[in-house]
Amino acid sequence: MSQQQPSGPRGPRPSAAPRRDQQLQGSPAQAEPLTPAEDRQWATLAHFGGILGFVPSLAIYLVFRHRGPFTAQEAKEALNFTLPPTVLAIVANLLALIPVVGGIFGIIAMLIWLFMTISGVAAGIHCNKGRPYRYPLNLRLIQ
Repeated sequence: MSQQQPSGPRGPRPSAAPRRDQQLQGSPAQAEPLTPAEDRQWATLAHFGGILGFVPSLAIYLVFRHRGPFTAQEAKEALNFTLPPTVLAIVANLLALIPVVGGIFGIIAMLIWLFMTISGVAAGIHCNKGRPYRYPLNLRLIQ
């Protein structure tokens, strides 16, 4: 006698426990490598992320560094470029709270953000063409 599966309005319901003859499969231990188009896309986004500071390029570097060589190279370049100005902008924004000279530090913070934005967009456009980009003013703290 065969065991009947309870059925609902959309057909038989799957049982909660797997049967002995079913093989359980999870996700692969290592993620698939990026295609060349995806590699270029994530590398470009790492540079465009400079608008928001160093966090987007750090996240892209940590997630995709082993999946695509172009993404790893460009995300590291973007991270090296955006890390020091982001720290300076945070300090300038904190100093902007000082009553008398705070306006000067607010303007400095805005100019730092504007510089990072323009540089990141220019680098992203260059990188989207498939060519690596090197920032002229880059400390390259992360090797």
